[in-house]
Amino acid sequence: LILPNVDVELKYFDLGLPYRDQTDDQVTIDSALATNKYNVAVKCATITPDEARVEEFKLKKMWKSPNGTIRNILGGTVFREPILCKNIPRLVPGWTKAITIGRHAFGDQYRATDFVIDQPGKFKIVFAPADGSKQKEWEVYDFKAGGCGLGMYNTDEYAMRKRWPLYMSTKNTILKAYDGRFKDIFQDIFERTYKSEFDKLKIWYEHRLIDDMVAQVLKSSGGFVWACKNYDGDVQSDILAQGFGSLGLMTSVLVCPDGKTIEAEAAHGTVTRHYREHQRGKPTSTNPIASIFAWTKGLEHRGKLDGNPDLMKFSQTLEQVCVATVENGVMTKDLAGCIHGLANCKLNEHYVNTSDFLDAIKTYLDKALGK
Repeated sequence: LILPNVDVELKYFDLGLPYRDQTDDQVTIDSALATNKYNVAVKCATITPDEARVEEFKLKKMWKSPNGTIRNILGGTVFREPILCKNIPRLVPGWTKAITIGRHAFGDQYRATDFVIDQPGKFKIVFAPADGSKQKEWEVYDFKAGGCGLGMYNTDEYAMRKRWPLYMSTKNTILKAYDGRFKDIFQDIFERTYKSEFDKLKIWYEHRLIDDMVAQVLKSSGGFVWACKNYDGDVQSDILAQGFGSLGLMTSVLVCPDGKTIEAEAAHGTVTRHYREHQRGKPTSTNPIASIFAWTKGLEHRGKLDGNPDLMKFSQTLEQVCVATVENGVMTKDLAGCIHGLANCKLNEHYVNTSDFLDAIKTYLDKALGK
């Protein structure tokens, strides 16, 4: 779909678990540094090893989440948005418009203690044994600067581009320092930088408690940007994906603090069960749409940075073709299951296998490109 139509130089980093283990995870760090250098990255789903995977792959250690490593180097905000197809029913039928969730890609439970950092410095954990023996010390993070404000700029800009209202949710009644800091910084940046633009567009910014916000989201018709802290966004984005139909119909883009660097990926995981079937030589019906959209989001941004309207148009066309293919009744098993129920789905009647689905998209794409 991509390479026959786009002349693009690719810098490839193998984030497969064996090579991450072989390089002591240096390849993950290198990929993040390359993203900063080239401003656009397209990432495949990756494995975060647990005890079983350590044993299966005979790993040197239980390596950290590559997404966590990359996001902690790049910073920024992860935006997730559903891909809407008219014929895929929604678990929340009231959601007639998309909802974009913006997740602060740093901190929280992933690096958490409830206090505020307002200047550069090192954060350490110290363990002092009760018997008076030598204390132990670990460096947790070297803060280059204060704060969570960068996420506000990302989400404000995104809301203005969409012309949608922006909501921010925290639990500042409980985590008074940490969540209170988020609330105060977001409000301050909005008032100083964005309020007049929002007023012109007749959109608004509002802070809500996370529990109240979840209830409001379920009752809403969609059409807004929801700014979350890291953990809240991690959980709620999967709820949104399923509510709109499928995790296979969800885009995920990390927008970095500089505003020009992005990393696009599929919102779903590695689909291990399907891969095991593939290894046995059996055909699978695996939904590639989110992975295709990772490429289109990356290429569209490359086109924007390079002033290349043809590349942007190609990316938008491929996205439209993916949706049209599903709306014309050609789809993978997960999507057919949303319509007919998985137990009732029959191959080549309700759904097709992976390669046939990709062939169908290619046929529609060639037609759209006038080939």
